[in-house]
Order: sequence, then C-alpha cells, then structure tokens
Amino acid sequence: MTTEQQVITIGMIILGTVLTRFIPFWLFPADKPTPAYIQYLGKVLPAAVIGLLVIYCFKDVSLTAGNRGIPELLCAGITMLLHFWKRSMLLSIAAGTISYMVMVQMVFQ
Repeated sequence: MTTEQQVITIGMIILGTVLTRFIPFWLFPADKPTPAYIQYLGKVLPAAVIGLLVIYCFKDVSLTAGNRGIPELLCAGITMLLHFWKRSMLLSIAAGTISYMVMVQMVFQ
C-alpha cells in the first residue's frame, strides 16, 4: 500500500468506528422516549444471539464419527451449570472454553 492508501484506510476505519458509536445517540436522543421496537429488540436480541452462537458451536459436531460430540456436550453442560450456579457470564464462558480445550487436547485426542 502506498502512504496515501494507508492514510485513507486509517481514516475510513476511524470514520466507521466514530459513526457506529455516535449514530445511536443521534437517532435516539435522551430527551425523547425510546421507540417500542427498539425496546423490543433490546429484550429479544440477546437470547437470539446466544441461540445462534450455540447453533454455530454445534454445527460441525458429528454424532457418527470421532468422539461423537462428547467433549462439546460435556463442556456445554459445564458452561450451563456454572452460569446457572454463579450467574457470571465471564466465568461460565471462560470455564467452558478452558474445559473444552483441555478435553480436546488431553482427554479426547
């Protein structure tokens, strides 16, 4: 890349970052009530995103080959149990990820 292209690229990245930070405040100012559809999306999207992530995590699990999804299911269970017990998203996701890596690298080789 030339210096000019690098400057343009960095400028576009800065512009994109700034716009994504400020547009919600411009569209929905504090002195006006939040539209009902935005409140609805705020309620339903977190669960939908988690559902999509779970589907994405299990999409390549084969029940007819290899470990038959045992490490994935065990670690998903660990993640769910920890989350319901401690109610800490960071703890449950970290523990699930670490336990999965340990199982795949050391237990289910």
